[in-house]
Amino acid sequence: MARYTGPRIRIIRRLGLLPGLTRKNIKNRVTTPGQHGKPIFTKSKRSSLSDDYKERLLEKQKLRFNYGITEKQLVSYFKEAKRETGSTGNLLLQLLEARLDCVIYRLGFAPTIPSARQIVNHCHILVNGKLINIPSFICKEGDIITVKEKKQSKALVGNNLEIQQQKRKLIQRRMKRVNLTKSRFHSLLPTHLQINNEELTGKFLSPVKRKDVLVRINELKVVEYYSR
Repeated sequence: MARYTGPRIRIIRRLGLLPGLTRKNIKNRVTTPGQHGKPIFTKSKRSSLSDDYKERLLEKQKLRFNYGITEKQLVSYFKEAKRETGSTGNLLLQLLEARLDCVIYRLGFAPTIPSARQIVNHCHILVNGKLINIPSFICKEGDIITVKEKKQSKALVGNNLEIQQQKRKLIQRRMKRVNLTKSRFHSLLPTHLQINNEELTGKFLSPVKRKDVLVRINELKVVEYYSR
């Protein structure tokens, strides 16, 4: 199955907000796409095995569309996570969050994962001093992500990061004002990453913690889907 390149609003109306896919929101659109769309925020009672399968399928689709990967890639990540010791669902999320395109996005170097993939493909990013143009490259603990020493590269990433930093400062001020410390927002830097704003560099510190995963997902349903 090829990577999706169609309308993104249509997808988030079906699956809910996917911060990695798009910054857009559904605003006043309260039904799923299509002529006979159903209300988005109402849940029907599960009454059959087909409903249970649908729930698992939708959770799987959330992962696929949020991280911009193909079905074949997701199956491969699931098999790799299953081979490791630990929670398969959590390990699957760690693999997806360790992808270079996702790391670029979470650092604030790009507004979305598709945009981050394009930045990597166009050879703007180095990992440990080596040029990497493969979005699926898996970052490891201690990896240093830098921007290519080129005016065009610096300007592109610098502009994206400046916008993201403004959002982070605004959110932090609001959180402090209302004494909100436990919530996570997509604009904030996750704890498994470190950034130097002036030098446009980032560091991958450790696998992502479950609380830092942005997309609202029940990973157990994804494991059940592929284990059926």
